[in-house]
Amino acid sequence: MKIVIDDKIPFIRGILEPFAEVIYLPGGQIRREHLLDADCLMARTRTRCNRELLEGTAVRFIATATIGFDHIDTDYCQAAGIKWTNAPGCNSGSVAQYITVALIIMANRHQFDLTNKTLGIIGVGHVGSKVQRIAEILGMKVLLTDPPRARTEGPEGFVDLKTLLNQSDIVSLHVPLNRDGEDKTWHLVDRGFLEALKPGAILMNTSRGEVIDEEEVLGLASLLSSRRKPGSPSSELQSGDPGLRRDDSGASQISNHWSLVLDVWQNEPNINRKLLAISEIATPHIAGYSQDGKLNATRMVVEAVIREFDLTDDRRPTTAGTPSVVSLPSAVLSMGHESRVTLHEILLATYDILADDRRLRELPETFEEQRNNYPVRREFTAYQIDPFPAGDLGAKLTSLGFLH
Repeated sequence: MKIVIDDKIPFIRGILEPFAEVIYLPGGQIRREHLLDADCLMARTRTRCNRELLEGTAVRFIATATIGFDHIDTDYCQAAGIKWTNAPGCNSGSVAQYITVALIIMANRHQFDLTNKTLGIIGVGHVGSKVQRIAEILGMKVLLTDPPRARTEGPEGFVDLKTLLNQSDIVSLHVPLNRDGEDKTWHLVDRGFLEALKPGAILMNTSRGEVIDEEEVLGLASLLSSRRKPGSPSSELQSGDPGLRRDDSGASQISNHWSLVLDVWQNEPNINRKLLAISEIATPHIAGYSQDGKLNATRMVVEAVIREFDLTDDRRPTTAGTPSVVSLPSAVLSMGHESRVTLHEILLATYDILADDRRLRELPETFEEQRNNYPVRREFTAYQIDPFPAGDLGAKLTSLGFLH
């Protein structure tokens, strides 16, 4: 058998070689000619798995090491008899860590108490559920909207989108990219969405860039900016626009209206520089890029390939055994003898989100390179705290998954 694998899927080299001919290629450079005699394609989002790529090839199984699968033409695959699988929830802990740290950074920057704020979560699946749980541990009020779940489970516990936007101080998007249908999320964030937000609200997107209509956002931002300065001409929004306020940290925002925390963008890797300029925190689609999340994704797709091609039966090479993915050691977070350390300080110590923000602002043209060479980041559940705090702080850290 032959397997073509995106060469940026981590921890996978050497695992399937005893069972198949394995070819590694950059995801964006995988072409039809590479798949003519391939049984399996293991991909990420940069490989568009559609008729153009797959027609006339031997591929009968696609495993994408990602939560999302909008890069797979599922209708074509079904018609062509090609099975596929993704890795749902693989990096949910990583994205939840990203959101948590971003919340704390924004609270510190704008000098508000998270316990006095309401977080609205749009999309309460693997990631949204973890964000909900962490927000509640942080003492926040949480509002949830998820129409598919509400239809299946009943409306209890959910609110409609308008209510969520009107009442939430912070809104976090955790939706799949649906281009049409009852639960369409393509350009969900348009002018009407933004106008429904509370004044001063924070909007966070770690789902898909296309969920936000960037031109609508920039158009409204420019309009608001021109209104801030009586008599100022309406013009394209720039980072030095009078409607933008730059705080001590160097981040820009639309004064007194809403702020943006963006990890995902339309037209990646060629992101909109004007949108970058008005975002308070901006990162290169790395919210789910912890080492733990990557390992989970690889493990899930390897196990899917094992099941699909029966790689553990008696026909396997006797010296190969069962394919397995490496595990990662825990990381030690030393608190020294500091007895007054806070929960927020511990959480911030696990991830420097502003370093990711600085790199993107300094070299936005290296967006893809920053993703492909992302530094090691570990999730909360990877950290052993020494010494482990007692009392309420210790209980909260245990609930967040920190190790004793």
